[in-house]
Amino acid sequence: MDRELSATTRQAQKQKRIWQIGIAVALVAAAVFGFRNLITPSLERSEIRTAVVERGPVQATLTATGEVVPEHEQAITSPIQARVEQVLRTSGEEVKPGDQVLLLDRSFTQLAYDKMKDEQEMNQHKRVQLRLQLQKKLNSLESQLAIKRMSVKSLQARLEDEQYLLKIGGGTQEQVKQADLNLKIAQQELAQLERDIASERQLLQADEQELGFTLAMQGRSIEELERKMQQAEVRATHRGVVTWVKDEIGSTVNAGDVIVRLADLSSFKVKASVSDAFADQMQPGGEATVRINNTDLKGTIAAVEPTVTNGTVTFYVALQDNAHTLLRPNLRVDVYVTTATKPNTLRVKNGPYFNSASNSDMVYVVQGDELIRTPADIGASNVDYVELERGVQPGDEVVISSIKDYEHLEKVKLK
Repeated sequence: MDRELSATTRQAQKQKRIWQIGIAVALVAAAVFGFRNLITPSLERSEIRTAVVERGPVQATLTATGEVVPEHEQAITSPIQARVEQVLRTSGEEVKPGDQVLLLDRSFTQLAYDKMKDEQEMNQHKRVQLRLQLQKKLNSLESQLAIKRMSVKSLQARLEDEQYLLKIGGGTQEQVKQADLNLKIAQQELAQLERDIASERQLLQADEQELGFTLAMQGRSIEELERKMQQAEVRATHRGVVTWVKDEIGSTVNAGDVIVRLADLSSFKVKASVSDAFADQMQPGGEATVRINNTDLKGTIAAVEPTVTNGTVTFYVALQDNAHTLLRPNLRVDVYVTTATKPNTLRVKNGPYFNSASNSDMVYVVQGDELIRTPADIGASNVDYVELERGVQPGDEVVISSIKDYEHLEKVKLK
């Protein structure tokens, strides 16, 4: 026969069931929490870089590659076709005005110079001979002229005599006409001689002038050759440093070939290039920043080359401090050309996160131990800062490192 349980027993059984239910609930909760942790991705906080949103200016820039070059550089070209005979200064040596850098072989030019001098002397002798020949001819014509003038006077006197004889009845009309005809013929011959002498004088003057022009041109050519032979002793025209020299002794250079480059290393500029896709944004006077070892040097675009080479546009940046101690010839630098300026906007430090095209409208904000995906419009940017136009507030901590494997998630847990 069954006996009724005592109150103490019933109380013990009830507590036992409560404990069993509590343990089961705890196990279920632990299982749910553990599963949630298994399906929720997480990141070590040390694996990410963050930056705090702040207010400040942002300049939108284009990045170009640049090279430091001397602000003033001189290229010396060969004045003649010659061989390199001697190299007196090598690259890197300092020179002052008048210092000889290179010597060219002048033998070929010397032959041309001697030939031209001989031709000039021959033309000078020809000029003297021509003057003597023409003067001899003029002397002969002037003698004929003097004789003809006397003949005219004689015929004029004969005419007067015939006219007198006709008047007193001692002559005839035919004799007067014949004397008059002879006089007119002599007068015509006299006039012709005078014209011939004038023509000969003009011819002499023209021939002398032509020879004078020839001699003058030869003289200038001789002076030019003399100057070129002097220039074959290649000398510096101003103080500077030899940056390059044609140092292959015996090699041939043509007239106009660059054989020496001299640079004034007291001031510099930057030669930069950028894709031709941004050619319309490269304008003289535009602001630019040159970065050397984390040091920024301000400058402006001084000139833009009109031609496009291999898909790039070349431009030159004039530096405010063109004699900075960090500037060195041929030093590679980064150039940032300013295209727009936001004087007071929300900004955050730039980082790899913003280099992805898929991140143009989202950022991850740190909230406690989670990263929350937040809509945010990204505006102007440069190598240092990125503008965030909406979605964040000053003081928010934003991820700036790459988290490419988590970009599709709304939340990421931090450990």
